Amino acid sequence: MSSHPLVEVFGFPINDFSEEAERHRRKKLCPYHNKVSFCTKDKANEPLGVCTISYEDQRLAITCPVRFRQDWIILEKAADFFFESGLKWTMFQEIRLKDKSGRSAGNIDFVLVAYDANGQVHDFGALEVQAVYISGNIRRPFEYYMANPEAHQDMVWKSGNIRPDYLSSSRKRLIPQVTIKGGILKAWGKKMGIVLHENFYSTLPQLPKVEPEEADIAWFIYGLDFNDQTKRYQLAHRQTVYTSFEPALKKITTPSPGNMEEFIAQLQERLDEKLDNMVG
Repeated sequence: MSSHPLVEVFGFPINDFSEEAERHRRKKLCPYHNKVSFCTKDKANEPLGVCTISYEDQRLAITCPVRFRQDWIILEKAADFFFESGLKWTMFQEIRLKDKSGRSAGNIDFVLVAYDANGQVHDFGALEVQAVYISGNIRRPFEYYMANPEAHQDMVWKSGNIRPDYLSSSRKRLIPQVTIKGGILKAWGKKMGIVLHENFYSTLPQLPKVEPEEADIAWFIYGLDFNDQTKRYQLAHRQTVYTSFEPALKKITTPSPGNMEEFIAQLQERLDEKLDNMVG
Protein backbone atom coordinates (compact mmCIF):
# COMPACT_ATOMS: atom_id res chain seq x y z
CA MET A 1 0.00 0.00 0.00
CA SER A 2 1.37 3.40 -1.00
CA SER A 3 2.21 5.82 1.79
CA HIS A 4 1.63 8.89 -0.39
CA PRO A 5 -0.77 9.97 -3.15
CA LEU A 6 1.61 10.43 -6.13
CA VAL A 7 1.39 7.95 -9.02
CA GLU A 8 2.47 9.77 -12.19
CA VAL A 9 4.55 12.95 -12.34
CA PHE A 10 5.33 14.68 -15.63
CA GLY A 11 3.88 11.67 -17.44
CA PHE A 12 5.88 8.89 -15.78
CA PRO A 13 5.49 6.67 -12.71
CA ILE A 14 7.32 8.21 -9.79
CA ASN A 15 9.66 5.20 -9.52
CA ASP A 16 10.69 5.39 -13.19
CA PHE A 17 14.28 6.62 -13.34
CA SER A 18 14.91 5.98 -17.01
CA GLU A 19 16.73 8.67 -18.95
CA GLU A 20 13.45 9.73 -20.59
CA ALA A 21 11.56 10.01 -17.30
CA GLU A 22 14.34 11.95 -15.61
CA ARG A 23 14.54 14.32 -18.58
CA HIS A 24 10.81 15.03 -18.35
CA ARG A 25 11.08 15.76 -14.64
CA ARG A 26 14.18 17.87 -15.04
CA LYS A 27 12.77 19.97 -17.88
CA LYS A 28 9.12 19.81 -16.68
CA LEU A 29 7.93 18.33 -19.96
CA CYS A 30 4.54 16.88 -20.85
CA PRO A 31 4.56 13.72 -23.03
CA TYR A 32 0.82 13.82 -23.72
CA HIS A 33 0.40 16.41 -26.47
CA ASN A 34 -0.01 19.56 -24.42
CA LYS A 35 -0.30 22.79 -26.42
CA VAL A 36 3.40 23.28 -25.78
CA SER A 37 6.04 20.71 -24.92
CA PHE A 38 6.11 21.83 -21.29
CA CYS A 39 3.62 21.06 -18.55
CA THR A 40 1.51 24.16 -17.87
CA LYS A 41 -0.82 22.86 -15.18
CA ASP A 42 -1.63 25.37 -12.43
CA LYS A 43 1.39 27.63 -13.04
CA ALA A 44 3.43 28.06 -16.21
CA ASN A 45 6.71 28.71 -14.40
CA GLU A 46 6.19 26.20 -11.58
CA PRO A 47 3.79 23.65 -13.07
CA LEU A 48 2.04 21.10 -10.90
CA GLY A 49 3.18 18.08 -12.87
CA VAL A 50 0.89 15.52 -11.21
CA CYS A 51 -1.01 13.47 -13.80
CA THR A 52 -2.47 10.75 -11.58
CA ILE A 53 -2.93 10.15 -7.86
CA SER A 54 -3.94 7.16 -5.78
CA TYR A 55 -6.49 6.98 -2.98
CA GLU A 56 -8.47 4.39 -1.02
CA ASP A 57 -6.62 1.10 -1.49
CA GLN A 58 -4.67 2.13 -4.57
CA ARG A 59 -7.58 3.33 -6.67
CA LEU A 60 -6.38 5.73 -9.36
CA ALA A 61 -7.67 9.17 -10.31
CA ILE A 62 -6.57 11.09 -13.40
CA THR A 63 -6.22 14.69 -12.27
CA CYS A 64 -5.03 16.33 -15.50
CA PRO A 65 -7.18 16.42 -18.65
CA VAL A 66 -4.09 16.37 -20.86
CA ARG A 67 -3.32 12.87 -19.53
CA PHE A 68 -6.22 11.55 -21.63
CA ARG A 69 -4.42 12.52 -24.85
CA GLN A 70 -2.06 9.54 -24.79
CA ASP A 71 -1.87 8.13 -28.34
CA TRP A 72 -4.96 10.24 -29.20
CA ILE A 73 -7.25 7.23 -28.84
CA ILE A 74 -9.95 9.52 -27.42
CA LEU A 75 -10.24 11.21 -30.83
CA GLU A 76 -10.54 7.95 -32.73
CA LYS A 77 -13.36 6.71 -30.50
CA ALA A 78 -15.17 10.04 -30.76
CA ALA A 79 -14.89 10.13 -34.56
CA ASP A 80 -16.43 6.67 -34.76
CA PHE A 81 -19.45 8.04 -32.88
CA PHE A 82 -19.73 11.39 -34.65
CA PHE A 83 -19.28 10.39 -38.29
CA GLU A 84 -20.15 7.66 -40.73
CA SER A 85 -17.18 5.54 -41.78
CA GLY A 86 -14.98 6.68 -44.63
CA LEU A 87 -15.10 10.42 -43.97
CA LYS A 88 -11.96 12.47 -43.65
CA TRP A 89 -11.77 14.46 -40.45
CA THR A 90 -9.51 16.67 -38.41
CA MET A 91 -9.72 18.30 -35.00
CA PHE A 92 -9.40 21.74 -33.46
CA GLN A 93 -8.81 22.59 -29.82
CA GLU A 94 -10.50 25.20 -27.61
CA ILE A 95 -13.20 26.47 -29.96
CA ARG A 96 -15.43 29.20 -28.51
CA LEU A 97 -19.15 28.40 -28.33
CA LYS A 98 -21.74 31.20 -28.10
CA ASP A 99 -25.41 31.27 -27.21
CA LYS A 100 -28.17 33.08 -29.14
CA SER A 101 -27.37 36.43 -27.54
CA GLY A 102 -23.70 36.15 -28.47
CA ARG A 103 -22.52 35.46 -24.94
CA SER A 104 -19.81 32.88 -24.46
CA ALA A 105 -20.95 29.41 -23.44
CA GLY A 106 -17.32 28.42 -22.92
CA ASN A 107 -14.73 26.71 -25.06
CA ILE A 108 -15.16 23.20 -26.42
CA ASP A 109 -12.09 21.09 -25.64
CA PHE A 110 -12.02 19.41 -29.06
CA VAL A 111 -14.17 19.91 -32.13
CA LEU A 112 -13.85 17.11 -34.67
CA VAL A 113 -14.65 18.28 -38.19
CA ALA A 114 -15.47 15.97 -41.11
CA TYR A 115 -14.87 17.52 -44.53
CA ASP A 116 -15.55 16.64 -48.15
CA ALA A 117 -13.29 16.38 -51.19
CA ASN A 118 -13.56 20.15 -51.73
CA GLY A 119 -12.40 20.94 -48.21
CA GLN A 120 -15.86 22.01 -47.05
CA VAL A 121 -17.23 21.24 -43.60
CA HIS A 122 -19.49 18.21 -43.85
CA ASP A 123 -20.22 17.58 -40.17
CA PHE A 124 -18.80 18.16 -36.70
CA GLY A 125 -19.01 16.90 -33.14
CA ALA A 126 -17.82 18.22 -29.77
CA LEU A 127 -15.63 16.32 -27.31
CA GLU A 128 -15.22 17.38 -23.68
CA VAL A 129 -12.53 15.89 -21.43
CA GLN A 130 -13.26 15.76 -17.70
CA ALA A 131 -10.46 15.18 -15.22
CA VAL A 132 -11.11 15.51 -11.48
CA TYR A 133 -10.43 18.22 -8.93
CA ILE A 134 -8.20 17.33 -5.98
CA SER A 135 -9.24 17.89 -2.39
CA GLY A 136 -6.22 18.72 -0.25
CA ASN A 137 -2.83 20.22 -1.02
CA ILE A 138 -1.16 17.96 -3.60
CA ARG A 139 1.55 20.52 -4.34
CA ARG A 140 3.32 19.90 -1.03
CA PRO A 141 4.06 16.18 -1.58
CA PHE A 142 4.78 16.94 -5.25
CA GLU A 143 7.42 19.53 -4.38
CA TYR A 144 8.90 17.28 -1.71
CA TYR A 145 9.19 14.44 -4.22
CA MET A 146 10.69 16.70 -6.90
CA ALA A 147 13.38 17.92 -4.51
CA ASN A 148 14.95 14.44 -4.68
CA PRO A 149 12.82 11.94 -6.66
CA GLU A 150 14.96 8.87 -6.11
CA ALA A 151 15.31 9.43 -2.37
CA HIS A 152 11.68 10.45 -1.87
CA GLN A 153 9.87 7.92 -4.08
CA ASP A 154 8.84 5.91 -1.00
CA MET A 155 8.11 8.89 1.22
CA VAL A 156 5.50 8.66 3.94
CA TRP A 157 3.03 11.50 3.52
CA LYS A 158 0.32 11.75 6.15
CA SER A 159 -0.34 15.48 6.10
CA GLY A 160 -3.85 16.25 4.89
CA ASN A 161 -6.52 14.12 3.29
CA ILE A 162 -5.57 14.26 -0.39
CA ARG A 163 -8.20 12.66 -2.60
CA PRO A 164 -10.24 13.25 -5.76
CA ASP A 165 -13.23 15.53 -5.26
CA TYR A 166 -15.77 13.89 -7.54
CA LEU A 167 -18.73 15.79 -6.11
CA SER A 168 -17.28 19.23 -6.88
CA SER A 169 -16.03 18.00 -10.24
CA SER A 170 -19.55 16.92 -11.17
CA ARG A 171 -21.40 19.97 -9.86
CA LYS A 172 -18.97 22.69 -10.88
CA ARG A 173 -17.74 21.33 -14.21
CA LEU A 174 -19.42 18.22 -15.60
CA ILE A 175 -23.06 19.25 -15.11
CA PRO A 176 -22.58 22.81 -16.47
CA GLN A 177 -20.75 21.37 -19.49
CA VAL A 178 -23.61 19.00 -20.29
CA THR A 179 -26.31 21.58 -19.54
CA ILE A 180 -24.95 24.58 -21.42
CA LYS A 181 -22.75 23.21 -24.18
CA GLY A 182 -24.77 20.05 -24.57
CA GLY A 183 -27.98 22.06 -24.78
CA ILE A 184 -26.66 24.17 -27.65
CA LEU A 185 -25.33 21.14 -29.51
CA LYS A 186 -28.64 19.33 -29.02
CA ALA A 187 -30.50 22.31 -30.52
CA TRP A 188 -28.16 22.18 -33.50
CA GLY A 189 -28.67 18.44 -33.92
CA LYS A 190 -24.99 17.72 -33.26
CA LYS A 191 -23.42 15.03 -31.10
CA MET A 192 -21.35 15.42 -27.96
CA GLY A 193 -18.77 13.12 -26.43
CA ILE A 194 -17.56 13.21 -22.82
CA VAL A 195 -14.31 11.56 -21.73
CA LEU A 196 -14.13 10.35 -18.12
CA HIS A 197 -11.90 8.15 -16.02
CA GLU A 198 -13.65 4.98 -14.88
CA ASN A 199 -13.54 5.90 -11.19
CA PHE A 200 -15.14 9.27 -11.91
CA TYR A 201 -17.87 7.64 -13.97
CA SER A 202 -18.58 5.15 -11.18
CA THR A 203 -19.66 8.03 -8.91
CA LEU A 204 -22.42 9.13 -11.32
CA PRO A 205 -25.95 7.77 -11.17
CA GLN A 206 -26.72 5.00 -13.64
CA LEU A 207 -27.52 6.71 -16.92
CA PRO A 208 -30.42 5.52 -19.11
CA LYS A 209 -28.84 3.94 -22.18
CA VAL A 210 -29.93 4.03 -25.82
CA GLU A 211 -28.63 2.47 -29.01
CA PRO A 212 -25.62 4.26 -30.55
CA GLU A 213 -27.59 5.48 -33.57
CA GLU A 214 -30.17 7.10 -31.25
CA ALA A 215 -27.66 8.81 -28.95
CA ASP A 216 -26.99 12.53 -28.54
CA ILE A 217 -24.16 11.98 -26.05
CA ALA A 218 -21.52 9.26 -25.80
CA TRP A 219 -19.70 8.80 -22.50
CA PHE A 220 -16.23 7.43 -23.23
CA ILE A 221 -14.88 5.68 -20.15
CA TYR A 222 -11.14 5.09 -19.79
CA GLY A 223 -8.80 3.48 -17.30
CA LEU A 224 -5.07 3.15 -16.78
CA ASP A 225 -3.35 -0.23 -17.14
CA PHE A 226 0.19 -0.76 -15.92
CA ASN A 227 2.38 -2.26 -18.64
CA ASP A 228 4.87 -4.69 -17.10
CA GLN A 229 7.19 -4.40 -20.09
CA THR A 230 7.42 -0.62 -20.35
CA LYS A 231 6.83 -0.11 -16.60
CA ARG A 232 4.42 2.68 -17.46
CA TYR A 233 0.68 3.27 -17.45
CA GLN A 234 -1.28 2.97 -20.68
CA LEU A 235 -4.62 4.67 -21.28
CA ALA A 236 -7.22 2.01 -22.10
CA HIS A 237 -10.80 2.33 -23.31
CA ARG A 238 -13.16 0.49 -20.95
CA GLN A 239 -16.60 1.14 -22.41
CA THR A 240 -18.80 3.64 -24.21
CA VAL A 241 -22.20 4.51 -22.79
CA TYR A 242 -24.71 6.01 -25.23
CA THR A 243 -27.47 8.30 -23.94
CA SER A 244 -30.07 10.79 -25.09
CA PHE A 245 -29.61 14.38 -23.95
CA GLU A 246 -32.69 15.05 -21.79
CA PRO A 247 -32.81 11.75 -19.84
CA ALA A 248 -29.07 11.89 -19.11
CA LEU A 249 -29.25 15.53 -18.00
CA LYS A 250 -32.22 14.83 -15.73
CA LYS A 251 -30.46 11.85 -14.18
CA ILE A 252 -27.22 13.64 -13.32
CA THR A 253 -28.94 16.82 -12.08
CA THR A 254 -31.58 15.16 -9.89
CA PRO A 255 -30.20 14.40 -6.42
CA SER A 256 -31.09 11.20 -4.60
CA PRO A 257 -33.01 12.36 -1.50
CA GLY A 258 -31.76 11.44 1.93
CA ASN A 259 -33.86 10.29 4.87
CA MET A 260 -36.42 12.97 5.79
CA GLU A 261 -36.83 11.53 9.30
CA GLU A 262 -33.16 12.22 9.99
CA PHE A 263 -33.62 15.79 8.80
CA ILE A 264 -36.67 16.23 11.05
CA ALA A 265 -34.71 14.80 13.98
CA GLN A 266 -32.01 17.40 13.34
CA LEU A 267 -34.62 20.16 13.32
CA GLN A 268 -36.16 18.82 16.53
CA GLU A 269 -32.78 18.83 18.24
CA ARG A 270 -32.17 22.43 17.23
CA LEU A 271 -35.69 23.39 18.29
CA ASP A 272 -35.27 21.74 21.70
CA GLU A 273 -32.03 23.67 22.26
CA LYS A 274 -33.65 26.95 21.27
CA LEU A 275 -36.68 26.43 23.50
CA ASP A 276 -34.48 25.42 26.44
CA ASN A 277 -32.47 28.62 26.04
CA MET A 278 -35.65 30.69 25.90
CA VAL A 279 -36.89 29.12 29.15
CA GLY A 280 -33.55 29.67 30.83
